Amino acid sequence: MSKITAKHPPLILRLLRLMDAFTKSDDERSFFLDNKEGFLIFIDLGKPAEDIDALLLELKTHPARYCAIPKLSFYEIKKIMEGFVNEKVYDIDTKEKLLDIIHSKDARENFLDFIYDHLTEQEKWQQYYLERFRIRIIEWLCQNNLHFVFEEDLDLGKSLLEKVKLHFLDNKVSKDLQAARETLEQKARSYYSLEALNPRPKRGRPPKQIIKITPEIQLSQDLFLTVPSPLRSFLYIPEIITSTAITFSSKYETEEDFLASRNQNKLLKDDWHSLDDKLSALRTLATKTELPKITTLNWDDKDEDEDEDEPLPKQKAKVVVKKSKK
Repeated sequence: MSKITAKHPPLILRLLRLMDAFTKSDDERSFFLDNKEGFLIFIDLGKPAEDIDALLLELKTHPARYCAIPKLSFYEIKKIMEGFVNEKVYDIDTKEKLLDIIHSKDARENFLDFIYDHLTEQEKWQQYYLERFRIRIIEWLCQNNLHFVFEEDLDLGKSLLEKVKLHFLDNKVSKDLQAARETLEQKARSYYSLEALNPRPKRGRPPKQIIKITPEIQLSQDLFLTVPSPLRSFLYIPEIITSTAITFSSKYETEEDFLASRNQNKLLKDDWHSLDDKLSALRTLATKTELPKITTLNWDDKDEDEDEDEPLPKQKAKVVVKKSKK
């Protein structure tokens, strides 16, 4: 891969924010990355029509400045899930269950639902998801010949990074900012290495799954100097601190939405199970309880029997005498 020569410092991008845009980009949602300062644009169709028209005009007028975030195909989504199952899932029953889910309807949501019911698999999935999308995003940025660094990979300090952003377009800067720029340049070159695009897999037995405590990342403020006015209301700047906040689902915007839906469905299932348990208990109680036998009498038959056994007394014949008319 050829060395990138840039007139400005590397773009300071947020990997997790890009991951979120990659996950959400589909036929109904479009995202663009600015290659001058590195801000993200989300075409929110809920905005007023005149604002959307102004946005589209800006994108059309300066097509070289904005890179469209690729939309994940169904094939690529399926390959991500299959890759995780084949590479990271070791239990045979779990693997077979997940493969069945992948080839069924609503695969993404059902896949996540199963993963979140198994803590060990959930931790492995989140790590795999981060690694897989990191490589995918680096490949895409390199294909677009962008000079960049991920802010999550830097250790320059929040205040220093904000100073770098404020003077991003300045040709001459102070010594501390020049040193910071050189650090960014060195880091930017590492993303074009073979190791970044094809990390070596770790060999040996799979490590024991231990709950990891991930420290909260202190990210700098979003400071952009050249955002055109038609794009300002379309800036995509969600605060995403950990990869767990990004959901692989296309149906839910955030992990909170996904978990809320799961909890709601769980409550409904619990209610149905509770009702079913009560009905089963009543059936069992009715079976175990001996009720007194009730003899059903056929009153018509009883009358006929009585008629046969006890004949009615003979009635005296009435003599009717017709009197003759005089």
